[in-house]
Parts: sequence; structure tokens; C-alpha cells
Amino acid sequence: MTDPDVLKAAQDNLWMHFTRHSAYQGAEVPMIVRGEGAYVYDIHGKRYLDGLAGLFVVQVGHGREELAEAAAKQAKELAFFPLWSYAHPKAAELAQRIAELTPGDLNRVFFTTGGGEAVESAWKLAKQYFKTQGKPLKTKVVSRSIAYHGTPQGALSITGIPALKQVFEPLVPGAIKVPNTNIYRADEITGFAGSDKDPEAFGRWAAEEVGRAIEMEGPDTVAAVFVEPVQNSGGCFPPPPGYFRRLREICDQYDVLLVSDEVICAFGRLGTMFGGQKFDYVPDIITCAKGLTSGYAPIGAMIASERLFEPFKDGTEMFAHGYTFGGHPVASAVALANLDIFEREDILGHVTANEPVFRGTLEKLLDLPIVGDVRGSGYFYGIELVKDKSTKETFNDEESERLLRGFLSKALYDAGLYCRADDRGDPVVQLAPPLICGPKEFDEIEGILRSVLTEAWARL
Repeated sequence: MTDPDVLKAAQDNLWMHFTRHSAYQGAEVPMIVRGEGAYVYDIHGKRYLDGLAGLFVVQVGHGREELAEAAAKQAKELAFFPLWSYAHPKAAELAQRIAELTPGDLNRVFFTTGGGEAVESAWKLAKQYFKTQGKPLKTKVVSRSIAYHGTPQGALSITGIPALKQVFEPLVPGAIKVPNTNIYRADEITGFAGSDKDPEAFGRWAAEEVGRAIEMEGPDTVAAVFVEPVQNSGGCFPPPPGYFRRLREICDQYDVLLVSDEVICAFGRLGTMFGGQKFDYVPDIITCAKGLTSGYAPIGAMIASERLFEPFKDGTEMFAHGYTFGGHPVASAVALANLDIFEREDILGHVTANEPVFRGTLEKLLDLPIVGDVRGSGYFYGIELVKDKSTKETFNDEESERLLRGFLSKALYDAGLYCRADDRGDPVVQLAPPLICGPKEFDEIEGILRSVLTEAWARL
């Protein structure tokens, strides 16, 4: 197809995800045609710094020929075979390699094709596991306010963003919400002045809120707690000191599974292979996807501790759940090649060494009146925008609509930076560049943000 044909097809036939199509009435749909390293190029040849790694995905950068070659080689050898009572070598090899990288005894890898499916699988496993233990009422899950865990009906129920759920209700019952760990808004969250000045106390309070929710529902009815190491939605909330240690204790006390949703945080995003390793906790289940193949093929996984697999080892018990393309041979081969790059190029070491540089570069923006907070971990940061820095006053709905959707997203893109301006919580700009980036790309990100945010403030 010619360029005009492709652009017309996008207008006439393509239904894009999470997209207000009215924004493109009489306007061209942005069309990205290729990528190289930390950059992508549109249909007109313009270059953009990929400040979001696609969607927290392209860890080792665009244009890696060896990943494309791994896919082609596997497709020639065995393009497809399901994991339904059969296996193929690449899925087995990848499962073993993942198990060698996980903390604790998380040795059982159940493949999916994406993160939402992995979350869905984890809730289903939690329910069935407790039935095998003679605790059939343990079906509910606890998750955090504003947290995003996926779009399938179960995963969407666990998600804590009301606006994303309302049009799809009724959802799966039994999903309870507790406060998140946004230390910048701790006073508002706890109701106690000064909470934002005492991270450890705030962390204890937030963890205890999980315990109180379990008590309120009845410990014999709660199966799992779902948390991200760094919460994505709302703009990158790292855990306060001691939070996960106390949360692990609470889950053990009430015989509740701790599920670490690492769809974003696994595979180097925080400088560790798995996000829980960054904050020194071992969950019962890890859900992951995105960075496992750096986006070169779709794959996800639910990784479970050995004890959760125990009831399924003998007798007639079966986890009656699966996906046609879970553990796809081509995707598995790409994931293995991707992990080879991680080892060969010391991607984790690179992120760990450059994390303070990235943070320091972004914190330069705190001199702007519109920037209230810079937070995050590794290569995963959020910049919260405010109307008044002294009071932390945020924007009203009309201002947020005009600022984020009406100006910021397009202005940043036009300036050559692809990132996310998001208001699922308070207005933030999110950044998660490919893990190969360094000071040069950080400076470019800061320069574009400074220019665009300065203009945004002038437009208020």
C-alpha cells in the first residue's frame, strides 16, 4: 500500500486501543513505521525519542536484528504448537531459564500472551488452589486505588480506576480496594497532616490498611493481594520503606497469597530482573509480560511458587485454564534471545548505574512552577503536574482535559518525544525509555519536557 492508502486505512478501518477517535476527524492518525535504538520514525520520516519504550516494553531498543532472526529461525522450524497436554522445546527452555532468575521457589511458569491474561490466570489459580486446600470461600482479592491490572473482566475488577470500569459493569465480584502508596499525596490519603514527611510511618499505615481490609472481609474469604512493585497508574508510586516487608507478614498471617504484578516492572525496568528483588520481597506469584521479549513478539507469564503447583502434581486435579497462543514457539525463541542480550550487555548493570543520572536529570524540572513531584525507580518515572506547588493543588477536570489531551500529548509528540500524559489519577507525564538509554537521551528528554511544560504553564 502507498503511504496515502495506509493513512486512509487507519482512518476507515483500524479501531485503535484506548483512543478517542474523534481526535482524528479531519486529522492524520500518527503512523510509526520503523525504529532504531531509542528512536522511532513516522511515515514522513520524522524521528521521535521513544520515551515510553513503546508501552513499557522495548527494553533492549528497536531494530535488534538478532531478535528478528530468532523469530524467523523458529518459525521455519516449528511455527506453532499448543501447550495443551503437549510441550515444545522453546517453551520448556524458557520456563527453566525464567525459574533460574526468579526469587524463592517460584519455579512454575504458566505462559500467556499478555499481562492482563497473566493477572486473570493468577486470580483463577488462587481460587482453585484454596479449594484444593479445603478453603472454598477464599476467593476475594485486595488491590490498590488507581492501580491498573488489565482489561479482561477479572483483571479489570482488580483494577482500581473507576472510569475504566463503569461501562463494563457488572464485573467479577470480590475485588476490594485499599489506599495506594503515593507519598506526595500522603496527607490526603491518610487524613493526617505531615504523613508525607514520614515515609516509614506512611508505609506501615498503607500496609496495615491491607490487613484491615482482610479483617473486614473475613480472612477466610480473601485469596490474594495484588500489588505492583512500583504502581504505574497515577504516575509511578514507589513503595515507602518497610511497606513490602509488612505486607508479606500480613499475607502470611492471614494465609493470603501475595501476587506481584510485574507486567511493567519485571525484566530490567527497575534495574533488577524482577521488581520484587528491588524491594527485597518474595511473592507467591509473579505476573509478567512486556519486557520478556522486548516487544518483538507477544508473550506473558504467571510464575507460581512450587507449593501452589503441588495440588496439581498428582491425581486428577487440573488447572482447567489456558490460551491458544500461550508460550508460542516463536515468542519463546525471541524471549530466550532477548535474555541473551540482557546477559551479554549487562542491561541490569547499565540501568542500575544510570538510574541516579536519570533521576537527577528529571529533577532539574522541579524548578518549573507546574512540576510538583518527580518520582519513580530505575527507568520508570512520573512527573506530577500541579496548579500550585505550595499547596499541591491539582487541576480541575476542565483544566486537566485542556492541558493533557488538548495540549501536552500532542505538543510533546510534535517536539519529538513520545511519552504519556496521563490523568487516571492526578495529572502526570510518565517516562520509561528503553533500557539502553543513557545521559544523552536523558538530556534530550529533559530539554523537550522543559520547553513544552513551560509553554503549558503559560497557557493556563
